[in-house]
Amino acid sequence: MLMNAQQIAELIPNRYPIAWIDGVTDFVPDQSIEAFKNITINDQFMRGREDIKAVPNIFLIEMLAQAASIMILKSPKFAGKTAYLGGIHSARFKRSVLPGERLDFKITLNKVRENMGIVDCTAAVADEQLCSAQLFFVVSPAAAAD
Repeated sequence: MLMNAQQIAELIPNRYPIAWIDGVTDFVPDQSIEAFKNITINDQFMRGREDIKAVPNIFLIEMLAQAASIMILKSPKFAGKTAYLGGIHSARFKRSVLPGERLDFKITLNKVRENMGIVDCTAAVADEQLCSAQLFFVVSPAAAAD
């Protein structure tokens, strides 16, 4: 594993209960990242949902955005800054993600211009792609506050 949850916490501002990337398994600077999240019945977003035990789709988007922000903030150009989700384009969902499954994320940098860009994202369980989306991001012009 290239990065664990502790190292990720040092890079991006997300904290419990919304720190959702457990590890990074592959990284090519300014090009792509592969990361994962182990889904459990004890995850915060499962609480209070007696009828359906599945990851809400909007949380899948947030997980993709967090994986993308790791890739973006590992770039020397954006080191020490904060990346924000600026928009969602063409998100598609094929089925729900269930407790006990491991979500694997693949993020590819599509385009960067100044402090904005586009990433192409997929989420899969094993080899079954469950979600795809194109996300727009904006990076703050100033360094992140400690």
